Amino acid sequence: MSSTVVAVDPLYDPPSGADDLVAMAHRYGRYRLYAEHERIEIDLGRGLMQRHDSVQAFLRSGGARGPLAGGDVRTAAARTSYFREEYAYGTEAHVGGVESFLHHPALVDGAVAVHGRPVVEPAIAYANLMIPGQELAVHTDVPEFRGANRKVLPQWLLVVMHHSGLFDPWRLHIATGIAWFQDSDDGELRYWPDGPDAAPVVHRVRANTAMVLDTDSVFHGVDPVAPEVEPPVVRPGAGLVAGDDGRWRLSDADGTPVGDYGWDDLRFSVSWKAYCFADESERAAWRDHTDDLTTDAIVTRLVDDLVARDVVAAGVPVDRDLGLRMIDEYVRYPGTPARA
Repeated sequence: MSSTVVAVDPLYDPPSGADDLVAMAHRYGRYRLYAEHERIEIDLGRGLMQRHDSVQAFLRSGGARGPLAGGDVRTAAARTSYFREEYAYGTEAHVGGVESFLHHPALVDGAVAVHGRPVVEPAIAYANLMIPGQELAVHTDVPEFRGANRKVLPQWLLVVMHHSGLFDPWRLHIATGIAWFQDSDDGELRYWPDGPDAAPVVHRVRANTAMVLDTDSVFHGVDPVAPEVEPPVVRPGAGLVAGDDGRWRLSDADGTPVGDYGWDDLRFSVSWKAYCFADESERAAWRDHTDDLTTDAIVTRLVDDLVARDVVAAGVPVDRDLGLRMIDEYVRYPGTPARA
């Protein structure tokens, strides 16, 4: 079944509102690597990367540029280690000027169209910045459930939960808006609205436009920015910083300069996320935590399902290997054959 995708064009009228978002990006100043933002572990899957599912898929495919020679992990990391910062979370705006974006009526209307749920609560705005040579590996976003989100569970496990279909009664329906502020022939959004077996749609980036869709369910990624370039390898602690002269400078974890870029060299997007509820009682169940999942209940339900599928035996150790089995069983990326 095809997923609803809503185009917003233009995003701001007059377009000076988009210019304000670009100015805000410069004003924010320093952007960290995405991988540094959260690190949650439990016994299940201990030691796995937060998005182990996406990393595995990228290493298998090599992304938009094809297979990596010898499964080159360093090159894969450099190409996909983009930069992110949060502009707003819940009722808290981390930077002045984001409010008009967080409560943009066209994004709210798009959210209603995507999920068919009329009670919309805007929750998060964050920026992604990519340097030349980088891309965003194909993935689905990290979903949330009542009592289970990326603040308490590993991201890969939340993805497994959604793709398993076992936790739909607790799922929070999240609409995502992706807004762009540059015209570019590179860094296109590639997405699979008709499912992983269908052909992808490639959407060219244009300034002052946006799209709203269910990125928790629709596989998507970003094609390479300046694909002829190999980006530098950077370590946790690296930062991409806006200078007073309009240049953006990349420094490694020890402060060593490794890149210098103009604004038009970068790919900048701002993502918007909102919770969508069927009615006020559904929103109240989320706010009041009257029907929350627990970690033990989640693990038990997944293990019981794997036992019923004859994938594992009863009493299987709850460890790293079991986490890998869950990813392999439940999360099927585009280009991966369906299980019998």
